[in-house]
Amino acid sequence: MEKYPLPRVDTDAELRKLLIKYCRLTKGEIWRDPISEHRIACIDSTDPKAVKELMNGTESVLAIHDPPYNFIAFDELKEEQFISWSEKWIKNSFNSLALNSSIYIWLGADYKNHFQPFASFIQMMKNSGFESRNYITLRNQRGYGTTQNWMAIRQELLYYTKGAPVFNVETVYTDIPKILKGYYKEVGGEITENTERSRSEFIRPGNVWVDVQQVFYRMEENVNGCFAQKPLKAIERIVNASSNENDIIIDFFAHSGTTLISCEKLKRKCFTADIDPIFCEISIRRLERFRNTGKTGWQNSNPFYEEIIQDNEIKEYLAVKHKINYWKENDGSD
Repeated sequence: MEKYPLPRVDTDAELRKLLIKYCRLTKGEIWRDPISEHRIACIDSTDPKAVKELMNGTESVLAIHDPPYNFIAFDELKEEQFISWSEKWIKNSFNSLALNSSIYIWLGADYKNHFQPFASFIQMMKNSGFESRNYITLRNQRGYGTTQNWMAIRQELLYYTKGAPVFNVETVYTDIPKILKGYYKEVGGEITENTERSRSEFIRPGNVWVDVQQVFYRMEENVNGCFAQKPLKAIERIVNASSNENDIIIDFFAHSGTTLISCEKLKRKCFTADIDPIFCEISIRRLERFRNTGKTGWQNSNPFYEEIIQDNEIKEYLAVKHKINYWKENDGSD
């Protein structure tokens, strides 16, 4: 159980006001990492000038985007507005990517509204300059139960390319052992089955990923306050497959900083952005925490814990609104 959780930041306007003073970046600013040369920009990803400043004459070979589905800066948009907004950051992505590059986009589908914005987004991508390559499904371990429909246990991941990018198939084997025999083939005059011909005892991932645990509060990588956090294992699989060491990877929706941590672990440079200073700060703090402790998240705490225990206004707000007690840490000394 979480010891000092942080409520979902994007839907709590009052909490956002209380935390913003502890953020290093304001809108338009870029944090440059002196160690691994990562960059975190507090910008609007639809602004070509701001994105150009982030890239500063460089090119990326891989983009991994997890946009807020139908929500822009926490205001719900109609489908047409969402697609119009998406066209802008997709164009900026295309212009930031090298001649041979890949882009992966996490995108949800509203089952009750003709699977939007998924259907319209795919249609929009036909004119983006990118070529469609695959449609990946991440199978959640927990779903949304219902007695009137099939349980929703999937997340959608779209894979597009530009030119002829790298794909390191040998680096992306799963930890699922090959236990089923089959697919017989004659090799050198002898009939062999698939496990005999394979170079690995494990299964190479297809476009249905069943070996990735969705993030929940008991996992070390959990970042309290962030919603729909993507698993490090999924992002690392993408990074390994579609880039090489020292490559630049872009992520225009930093949120909890998962792409940033994956790049740090796998020796890539991450240029990431978020329109919200709080999520930019969370990303910076997550990187610093990983370097200082080796931990990838805050299983039993949160990114702003040290500030909260010293800030009575925040403690009182959380105690009244969310019934979270931060006072006991100080043994009543306040």
